[in-house]
Amino acid sequence: MNTLTKILIFIGSLTLSFMSHSDSDLKQAPNFQLKDSNGKIHQLTDYKGQPLVLHFWATWCPYCKKLQPGLNRMYKKHINNGIPELKMLGVSFREDGGATPGEALTKRGINFLTLVDGDKVAKAYNVRGTPTTVFIDRSGKIVWTTNTSNPDDPRLDKAADFVLKRAPN
Repeated sequence: MNTLTKILIFIGSLTLSFMSHSDSDLKQAPNFQLKDSNGKIHQLTDYKGQPLVLHFWATWCPYCKKLQPGLNRMYKKHINNGIPELKMLGVSFREDGGATPGEALTKRGINFLTLVDGDKVAKAYNVRGTPTTVFIDRSGKIVWTTNTSNPDDPRLDKAADFVLKRAPN
């Protein structure tokens, strides 16, 4: 089997894995209320009707640091006239004392916002480790969760495109 055939089979199976779920199979994303590094409160309902990616991470996690440039590229790819069409939030959890997640992302050149003290939210989303990335559609349903640390994983862009195109029900 040649490389092109393998790629087409991979893309087709990935598309089917997203599309094979009926709306009744998808779990509603749990609401949350967390602060960002500046103390501003954010909650899931603030993003109602918008595709959202939650990136659960920690400043000490080398795999998160590896993944974040890829997530940042995906985030920036979907900015139209200065407005992000794909919302993305980091959710920092299991941090060491004195960690400054917002500052860490800024130093890494990452443009999306991070929320802090997300341990309870991580538990509500059944996050077991870092990194965990959750794709939520416009209806607030979780369509895909991944633990990849590969910044070039093609499934990330595929999932982003899926939640962007998926109409709310």
